[in-house]
Amino acid sequence: MSAGAQILVVEDNEKNMKLFRDVLLAAGYRTLEATTGGEAVALALEHSPDLVLMDIQLPDIDGVEALGRLRADGRTASVPVLALTAQAMEGDRERFLAAGFDGYISKPVNVADFVSTVKRYCESHSRSTS
Repeated sequence: MSAGAQILVVEDNEKNMKLFRDVLLAAGYRTLEATTGGEAVALALEHSPDLVLMDIQLPDIDGVEALGRLRADGRTASVPVLALTAQAMEGDRERFLAAGFDGYISKPVNVADFVSTVKRYCESHSRSTS
């Protein structure tokens, strides 16, 4: 169920959001969009997306706090959440995985790698929920 999967993109930078939306739509995905952590949690609880791409630095609650809220709710506890962040220093990937993210994508993204990673997580989630 990779193509057609619904992906919640959480990104407060308008240009990045447009890029992610355009790439995901071109790859056959449906998108939901949030610009704050609070909005992301509300949309995820309402729509149960197949995957969440979560920016870390957001204007209200950060991505780590939003992840914690998603994991604490039975409706979204098993939804894969990938950190989507410009924080790409040594140790950042490990820190975000230790915080509970299922994966990590650094910005700026390589479009081919981005689509491949999204596909892998959507297919994995589809298999685990069917």
